[in-house]
Amino acid sequence: MSDVQKQHVLGRPTGAFVGASWVALGLGASVYFIGLYNARMLLAEKGFFVAVFLLGLFAAISVQKAVRDRAEEIPVTGAYLGVAWGMLLMALTLMTIGLWNAELLLSEKGFYGIGFAMSLFAVVAVQKNVRDLAAFRRVHPDPAPIERPAFPA
Repeated sequence: MSDVQKQHVLGRPTGAFVGASWVALGLGASVYFIGLYNARMLLAEKGFFVAVFLLGLFAAISVQKAVRDRAEEIPVTGAYLGVAWGMLLMALTLMTIGLWNAELLLSEKGFYGIGFAMSLFAVVAVQKNVRDLAAFRRVHPDPAPIERPAFPA
């Protein structure tokens, strides 16, 4: 095991960081979708913004996974990494173009942009926490549970 792998395996994220990451993701996605639900736009426009949001989240997770895999010396093809980065940049570009051309107030455009950016950041943090906890549990498995009788003897 390399030094980089040992550094990743031994670290366990704190409960506060795990919780904050999930809250940030939930808040960012909730704000984005509540705003989208209440927006006065065509269903096709709403569908576009939902699809771009989901593409962005998936691409951000893929980039995080590929970069981390490479850091831990797990083979990742350049094609996969390139596609992951390309899709993340495409999601950012599509969101920018979509908001630029949307007939929304500037404050609404900022609202969607911030909700999207917050969700992208948070999903990367959540993915990192999931990987860190899995690595930690591989090194430090929970001891076997102690069997206790259901009723005192």
